[in-house]
Amino acid sequence: MDPYEGFREFVLARGPALSRAAYLLTGNRTQAEELVQAALVKAAVRWRRLSTGGNPEAYVRKIMVNDHISWWRRFARRELPETSAREQAVHDQSDRTAQRIDLAAALAKLPARQRAVIVLRFYQDLSEAETAAAMGCAVGTVKSQTSDALAKLRRLIHTGADETVEVGK
Repeated sequence: MDPYEGFREFVLARGPALSRAAYLLTGNRTQAEELVQAALVKAAVRWRRLSTGGNPEAYVRKIMVNDHISWWRRFARRELPETSAREQAVHDQSDRTAQRIDLAAALAKLPARQRAVIVLRFYQDLSEAETAAAMGCAVGTVKSQTSDALAKLRRLIHTGADETVEVGK
């Protein structure tokens, strides 16, 4: 029996959703691709067990969240070049697009765990329990991280995501 039976189909079917989640976690296409690839490699090693008795997508999501948080902790103190989200938008000046750009810029300023909660809860449509399982934490932690993240997003968007704002606890 092929230990990777069904893996290709899983990647083809769920790859785009996993890529969107990774992009929302990282805010960078290259990092998102690397995050998805690393998670899929880890899942492939355990594919037979995952495909027969588990939830492969939840497992891959959890790997992505954990890997991103680990990466963020290692490199968060380094200065990264800031690019204005508005500079990245090309030729589309509609209000709706500007709002999405402001939201993406504000989302990029959240700490990794808060960003992960927002992505999993509101972009991936997971319940609090599913988000807690994906992040390996308690439901109460998901609730408090969600509350803190939404409050910070409101402040960032209200003041302008391109401005430097001192917020937090």
